[in-house]
Amino acid sequence: MIPANDLSPSELAALLAFHADAGVEWLLEDEAVDRFAEFEAMKARRAEARGAPQLAPTGTGQKQSAGPQPATPTQSRNAAPAAPAASPPPVAVPDEQAVKEARFAAESARSLPELRTAVESFNYCNLKNSARNLVFAEGNPASGIMIVGPMPYPDDDRDGQPFAGKLGEMLELMLSGIGLAKQDVLLTNVVPWRPPGNRVPTAREADICRPFIERQIALAEPRQLLLLGNFTARFFFGGGDTIHQLRGEWREVSAGGHRVPSLATLHPQDLVTAPVNKRFAWQDLLAFRARLSG
Repeated sequence: MIPANDLSPSELAALLAFHADAGVEWLLEDEAVDRFAEFEAMKARRAEARGAPQLAPTGTGQKQSAGPQPATPTQSRNAAPAAPAASPPPVAVPDEQAVKEARFAAESARSLPELRTAVESFNYCNLKNSARNLVFAEGNPASGIMIVGPMPYPDDDRDGQPFAGKLGEMLELMLSGIGLAKQDVLLTNVVPWRPPGNRVPTAREADICRPFIERQIALAEPRQLLLLGNFTARFFFGGGDTIHQLRGEWREVSAGGHRVPSLATLHPQDLVTAPVNKRFAWQDLLAFRARLSG
């Protein structure tokens, strides 16, 4: 293992970014450290520096001091200042109030740029505290085609863009097969902040973010939705079926009074990890393209 002191600032920054992308939130020592003992020792040192009660040396015939002695000028200068209390980072509580706040913020937006501003200012979802960037809808709303993924992945979180990096390249290949490109459609996610360690968003986190994705659909008014992955299909269709049971079947999604035909298929991640899934995704994409042309 290379000691951290031997790394350059750029190498150390890259290492920390790697751990953050892997979901590491706490750094531990190689050996256990008794923080309680450290705290007691620190208090003792501070008390001594401020002039704590002193005992007379034994064998001098002097009586013990009855109280604290005044600090000498040298002691006063060397006394360690009290450390200011660190204010904890804001932690959002995922409760019914958070859902109400999200619904109010979403309904107040009259355009996608206004909605983006509202989501940026929203502080009632814990996911925002651990994410690097907000990942909001990008692309061409006028295309009438909206593609929705489950959540940002590490490359998306780093760049602040949906479907960045390797998964974005795979999506580009998927779309090119039916004559589309990423810039031709509107790309977004159910959840606009990356969960730590790429875990699946909880039901409460999904509830809080629901008003934002539904408002995106209502404002963009797409003619067709392509839903990517297991979480996204369950989010819109309900139930506990897998993506292999939900894919390839047209259903309607309602958002803010706007009803839109929707087709679920596999996420680019599913194709990267299991290339055999490509044939299923290709069947779904052909069905999606046929409806566009009809």
